[in-house]
Amino acid sequence: MAFLTKEDVLLKIKNDAIVAVVRGSTAEKAEEIVKSCIDGGINIIELTFTVPYVHRIIEKISQKYSDSILLGAGTVLDASTARIAMLSGAQFIVSPHFDPEITRMCNRYRVANMAGILTVKEAIEAMEAGVDILKLFPGGLFGPAFIKDIKGPLPYAQIMPTGGVSVETVSLWIKAGAVAVGVGSNLMKGDVQENAAALIREIKKSKNERA
Repeated sequence: MAFLTKEDVLLKIKNDAIVAVVRGSTAEKAEEIVKSCIDGGINIIELTFTVPYVHRIIEKISQKYSDSILLGAGTVLDASTARIAMLSGAQFIVSPHFDPEITRMCNRYRVANMAGILTVKEAIEAMEAGVDILKLFPGGLFGPAFIKDIKGPLPYAQIMPTGGVSVETVSLWIKAGAVAVGVGSNLMKGDVQENAAALIREIKKSKNERA
């Protein structure tokens, strides 16, 4: 994949509208899951820092699949980890919370940033700091209606729910106004490729209906 600017990355995330959250315990397992995601039609992958030495896995996968996927780092808890992820090949940074230092680091190097929020106050603080996409986490605690509630006072908020998104619920999130969804555990249950393909079908259908 040719060099992508921050704007390119954000546009692809919004166009594809799905990020696969991968927690492979080894490089081999992560590669296996990534391949299944690609075969099922998901080309945006988030590898989380809950896995030991995941920066090495990010580096390996970013080199191997550089022409096939958009690769990001998840569960990034501080700015130094964000920089390590960038240097390893991550094209976007995802955190379960909002940390202005992480956002400052991402903005310094023009890397797309998603930060976790749960309230309108947190959403406003994150947007004021320059967060690109608000990660509603854990989304399953609130449901799709929460996006409509946030978009009442903040219609321009770009929101991506993660947690609780499944084949059965993804259409509800998209129709509620989610710019994208993050799917982890529900994607890994059973056949990853089949789940990925089913999610892609539901997203395309929902986006057409929303239009």
